Amino acid sequence: MANEIRFIDLFAGIGGIRTGLSQALEEAGYTPKCVMTSEIKPYAIKVLKDNYEQENIVGDITQIDASSIPDFDILCGGFPCQAFSFAGKRQGFADTRGTLFFEVERILREKKPKGFILENVEGLVNHDGGKTLEVIITKLLELGYYINYKVLNSSDFGVPQDRKRIYIIGTLNQTPNLDNFEKTSKTVSEILESGRPTEKTPFIDTLLSHFSVEELYGKSIKDKRGGDTNIHSWDLEIKGFVSEEQKKLLNMILRERRKKKWAEEFGIDWMDGMPLTYDQINSFYQHPNLQELLDDLVLKGYVKFEHPKRKITTTDLFGTTLTRRQQDTSLPKGYNIVAGKLSFPISKVMGPNEIAPTLVAMDMQKLYVADNGGLRKLTLREGLRLFGYPENMKLNVSEKEGFDLLGNTVVVPVIKAVSKRLLNAINFD
Repeated sequence: MANEIRFIDLFAGIGGIRTGLSQALEEAGYTPKCVMTSEIKPYAIKVLKDNYEQENIVGDITQIDASSIPDFDILCGGFPCQAFSFAGKRQGFADTRGTLFFEVERILREKKPKGFILENVEGLVNHDGGKTLEVIITKLLELGYYINYKVLNSSDFGVPQDRKRIYIIGTLNQTPNLDNFEKTSKTVSEILESGRPTEKTPFIDTLLSHFSVEELYGKSIKDKRGGDTNIHSWDLEIKGFVSEEQKKLLNMILRERRKKKWAEEFGIDWMDGMPLTYDQINSFYQHPNLQELLDDLVLKGYVKFEHPKRKITTTDLFGTTLTRRQQDTSLPKGYNIVAGKLSFPISKVMGPNEIAPTLVAMDMQKLYVADNGGLRKLTLREGLRLFGYPENMKLNVSEKEGFDLLGNTVVVPVIKAVSKRLLNAINFD
């Protein structure tokens, strides 16, 4: 077919990279054709089959002989970043075998397509002191590609989500440009459906008995951090009545326990969230009934009475260094917040005029929005919109499966914008 551009989609998920690339190809006057898709998750494969014409869908890419792959022009891959630390310790980064990037490398070596687009988490930039990214770029350069990479935030591409990812692209012709993208923005209100059923649970009843819906906008519900944007278990009196004096005490402990000076007093390595002794607490919070206030909070489970933890380092049979924390019973006990980021049914209530935090699978079912004067979870359609998928995208899987897939997908408008830069640098003649 004239103007047909062929590509393969590795670690495809629900096809976000192919969607963005196809949009860019069509706008440039080309006809996109996927000649091979690789994915191993069964419900991701179901979504792929529901949405795309599959010429050739395969499973585990590690089992595919590169020479058997049909010829193609562009390789797409949101490859998982695994085992690089292991590879580094064993091979000094001389080899990428044992990592999934190796699958990308061996296919590029065998097939030599005109270009590629890779996506990964922002943490890849500094992973293992930057050595992981260094070996990836070195391997790609050795294959004869002109490379560019950049961390981009989806919130700059018309998607109301704070999601930073690294994009690595390359061609055999010239170095692609990844600078000066036109910025556009949206807020959560622009992707919400309206009039959806709200939820009525004991936790939501408790939440709404203490705060109005509007007061909940932008609030996270967790005990691990302080600040005006957090609602804590004691604000909701979930474990029992908390006096205003006790709330003030808990908020001060929450802040103070993160200071490094307390670890220095104990003579141990600092950890984020130290138990503080009565005397340490009394140094910043004087109250005639301090012990009584603390005892009551321990009894109700808002704080725990425990020894500070010391860092213990051991070496396993393979020579790998292992580090863990263990209570040091020789040190005096102190009071610590009973914390847990995911200890509540709702992690955050998103306000209509903000953007969503980085969406990950484990958190997405705990993000709520306001509707009809109440609260509800995000719908899967809203989830798709938060990643910039087109409205005709089908996600006919369970809510749990759908959020798992979304939490690991890419942001389509960013892929489209990056793909345009890739196409500009490729010579298709």
